[in-house]
Amino acid sequence: MTNTFLRQKGNYRDLIAFQKAECIYDITFFFAHKYLSIGDRTVDQMVQAARSGRQNIAEGCQAGTTSAETEIKLLNVAKASLHELLLDFEDYLRVRELSIWDINSEKSVKTRRICANHNDSAYYRDAIKVRSDETICNIAITLIHQVDLLLKKYIDRLQEDFVKNGGIKEQMYNARKNYRFS
Repeated sequence: MTNTFLRQKGNYRDLIAFQKAECIYDITFFFAHKYLSIGDRTVDQMVQAARSGRQNIAEGCQAGTTSAETEIKLLNVAKASLHELLLDFEDYLRVRELSIWDINSEKSVKTRRICANHNDSAYYRDAIKVRSDETICNIAITLIHQVDLLLKKYIDRLQEDFVKNGGIKEQMYNARKNYRFS
């Protein structure tokens, strides 16, 4: 049996959730600076919520090498930040009497398909330049829902792994015990 106890984690930049969170950040930055007024606190709040979503995925994955608890907490912080951002996009649409696309509408279905297939923020930075504020908000909303689902699945997997393998202290103890008695 191997005596290693530090889980070698993959590169967080390879996680689809991280890639999509970066797309959300870029969309939010563009949107907030183009469609919201200078001095409006919502600009900073939206950009910071998008940043927090992205950064907490990265930080959580890095911390996960030694702490499943910290990784799960930070991934949940990312989810919470993105939900805060989701509300801001929905509020923008609602108070301006613009549409939040119905989940079964043709626009929504097409947007979900496109967002599912594109994780490169450059794609969105180009695409949103010629889109309306309503469309940009709905693209962001779609991406936020996709990241939320990806993070939920990731957190579920981390929980299962913890139940199966224990935490770092258990793994350290078992590695030491196995070394001593081998």
